[in-house]
Amino acid sequence: MILKPISISLSPNIEKDDIFLALKLIFQPWRWKKEKKNYSLLLEKKFKDYLPINHAFSFNSGRSCLMAILNALGLEKGSEILLQAFTCNAAVNPILWSNLKPVFVDVNEDTFNIDAEDLEKKITLKSKAVIVQHTFGLPAYMDKILEICNKHNLILIEDCAHSLGAEYKGKKIGTLGNVSFFSFSRDKIISSIYGGVAATNNKELAERIKQYQEKISYPSCCWIFQQLMHPVLMNSLILPTYRILGKYLLILFQLTHVLSKAVHWKEKKGLKPSYFPKRMPNALAILCLKQFNKLEKFNKYRKKIADFYYEKLINSSFKLIEKHDGRENVFLRFTVKHEKAHQIIKKAWQKNILIGDWYTSLIAPDDTKIEKFGYNVGDCPVAEKLTKQTLNLPTHINISEKDAQKIIEFLKQWK
Repeated sequence: MILKPISISLSPNIEKDDIFLALKLIFQPWRWKKEKKNYSLLLEKKFKDYLPINHAFSFNSGRSCLMAILNALGLEKGSEILLQAFTCNAAVNPILWSNLKPVFVDVNEDTFNIDAEDLEKKITLKSKAVIVQHTFGLPAYMDKILEICNKHNLILIEDCAHSLGAEYKGKKIGTLGNVSFFSFSRDKIISSIYGGVAATNNKELAERIKQYQEKISYPSCCWIFQQLMHPVLMNSLILPTYRILGKYLLILFQLTHVLSKAVHWKEKKGLKPSYFPKRMPNALAILCLKQFNKLEKFNKYRKKIADFYYEKLINSSFKLIEKHDGRENVFLRFTVKHEKAHQIIKKAWQKNILIGDWYTSLIAPDDTKIEKFGYNVGDCPVAEKLTKQTLNLPTHINISEKDAQKIIEFLKQWK
């Protein structure tokens, strides 16, 4: 019996050097929040140079980044922020926490990104900003979206949580709108378990985001400890024994607060946990910089695995996205469509093949109380259809071609 799963999540980017670094930091608590050498500033500089962009500010999560951005816009209470359905509650909650109103827009069936035609239909006098989510590392078609935002004087916020390194018409994702944010949570392009950066070329917005960053505090030492323990326990105990013991250890460690959950129960009800918004702690910035140095290697490997899936599934019953369409995709996950998607996911998990369920509900995870978020059934019919048809295949650095072949062999029964 193979105990370690083929997994799409559970900190998929973590390699041995990341584990050793986290373990080292656990025994250096004086470095957790800040030290003389400011690694958060180094991370911000790395981002500015990479994109390139004029201003970057680090926070403890993408949620905190979006809260900082929305605060910087200085909007009236109840102003509308348009964003796509077929998303995560982490994208919606900061809008609610900022006393603003999310308005859900349908998606394009072929790109999984916001549909420009439906976007324009849902703009009202109260609409102030649009959040574009480059879903699964697939850039949205930005020309029409930029045109609509300019026409209606809307701020364009890029949600780059899935798409660090992706490009649209030769420009890096995160530099096309007025402001953008990135996430480094456990299942993202690079990971420091939690973390994020807000970026902009707008000087006024930058100054307000900086002021917001300076007035909030660092997360607690207990919270930082939980994040540092995650790569250590995940790779030494949880994953190696996942099929018979590891999954229960994960639950136990979360119940005893040795590890934190990716999504707090409060977030599923639209409520805010106490650790948002916070600054980026020094220890997580150190982890993030280590991962940032591997970014090109990670994304090159993702594209290689994506090409493998394309080759093996091109003439199957699985519907694939267009391969050559002018976008430089980074394939955080390789998402396909199939009429029996939910059945496939369930059967795969039974075989210890933990393929992905982003997004089997309009606002993930699937136990999110969507009525708390203002979504009305029928508002976004294409997105609702996609929740029944999509499944994600892993592309991360710890998935070997042999693992990918096992996934293909498993999927053959539906081909």
